[in-house]
Amino acid sequence: MTPFAPQNDNWGAIRRPWPCGRRSVRPQPDKGGSGLTTEAPPKGELRPIVPYLALGNTRDEDYLFGSRCTKCGTLYLGPRLFCGKCSGEGPFETVRLSKEGEVYVWSIIHQSVPWVKVPYIAAVIDLPEGVSVNANIEGIEPKPENLKFGMKVKMFTEVVSQDADGNQYVGYKFRPA
Repeated sequence: MTPFAPQNDNWGAIRRPWPCGRRSVRPQPDKGGSGLTTEAPPKGELRPIVPYLALGNTRDEDYLFGSRCTKCGTLYLGPRLFCGKCSGEGPFETVRLSKEGEVYVWSIIHQSVPWVKVPYIAAVIDLPEGVSVNANIEGIEPKPENLKFGMKVKMFTEVVSQDADGNQYVGYKFRPA
């Protein structure tokens, strides 16, 4: 065990990206738990690319969620086992986050890996609940004159990747509101 690891059976699950083979954290924000499972994920399904994206029946029903510490009220993006502010181990309340936000900071990326089309806009989006998310902005030409700090944006989701087993991974992005 690492010297700074919390003494909790779930610690190994939160260090690895989801999904991770035979043991993974599968977020279940509607059921109020992190959903620790021990089975291999099913094949040929839609999966969120990040653990704080909840998928609905349609892409319009998808949303980001956070966890609020019930002891001190601090809100975090995604599922949490421990509170960084009060060191509490929960319980955490699941909070559905708004799909609209404001651009805090942005950058136009001109160089990337070969399979990513450039240029594109990378940004930090402030949500009204008080958390920030990193996301790409689409729907506008990636030129400085088209972007401004405080610009209103709205989240949308789409399939961004597919693996060899036929699983499709859904990611979130923002576009001008």
